[in-house]
Amino acid sequence: MKAAAALALLSLCACADKSDAPRPIAGADAGRGLEIIGRVGCAACHRIPGVAWPSGTVGGTLDGFADRSLIAGRLPNQPDILVRWLRDAPSLSPETGMPPIPITEAEARDVAAYLYTLK
Repeated sequence: MKAAAALALLSLCACADKSDAPRPIAGADAGRGLEIIGRVGCAACHRIPGVAWPSGTVGGTLDGFADRSLIAGRLPNQPDILVRWLRDAPSLSPETGMPPIPITEAEARDVAAYLYTLK
């Protein structure tokens, strides 16, 4: 009986909301991230707080991104995965509509830092 209760508690913890988990990105600059977002045109597909125009809807809104547990409803919302996703989403999820984005690793880290400010 104790084993079953422990297993049930463990499974609940595994599904717990981890949206408040810190997501530090060493050396990244959220302000630069917002500039990069504007330069590469992320808002052509996404609605992004801090970007007035355009306001795309194909990729959905990024409002509240920091509080999401999954990236694109598929992958754990963690910095290393997000940086890879931002640069080459199809390599992580071939069926995605998001194309590879021509940004450097450092630029992707900055964009990720900005996205993690969106609560």
